[in-house]
Amino acid sequence: MADRKVKIWYDPEGDFLEVMFDQKPGYFKETLSDQVMEKVDEAGNVIGFSVLRVSELKSKPLEVAL
Repeated sequence: MADRKVKIWYDPEGDFLEVMFDQKPGYFKETLSDQVMEKVDEAGNVIGFSVLRVSELKSKPLEVAL
């Protein structure tokens, strides 16, 4: 069995973090948090997520359902 890889990218200028579980076509959609977008494939499976304003997480953790 092959190891599963996660791609993580952070843009300090944009204060933006992106985590991808799978490298395949998909689209971002809103979550209940205005800071988090989830990326889903055509079947609706979550394949990643993005977090805006990451620096705001210093004072308290962010929790959101994907």
